[in-house]
Amino acid sequence: MKILIRIVVVAAALWAATELVDGITVDADTTATKIGTLLAVALIFGLVNAIIKPIVKTIGCAFYILTLGLIALVVNAGLLWLTSWIADGLDIPFAVEGFMAAFWGALIIGIVSWLLSLVLGDD
Repeated sequence: MKILIRIVVVAAALWAATELVDGITVDADTTATKIGTLLAVALIFGLVNAIIKPIVKTIGCAFYILTLGLIALVVNAGLLWLTSWIADGLDIPFAVEGFMAAFWGALIIGIVSWLLSLVLGDD
């Protein structure tokens, strides 16, 4: 159940990013299609974060220390951009155009996810 709630939280954060950041789009005709697309992208984003992020953190440990963790913003932007690329490969109508859109989108997704997790709790 926690995993499903987490996917819904990330989907809501992705929706916020699509509304606030130019360059992040979901091309869906109906609301149901848009929700389905956001849920699919949230699942892909979760898998990308679960598989690739620990590898990047391990390899780039020195950069995390050197930049006092600020490199995490760049890493998260790259992971969001990678998610967009995977979604495009799977014919999911989600697009992130450019690094700056990915950067601001990842920042918004992180903040919104954190706020929703505070409201919903860890249980």
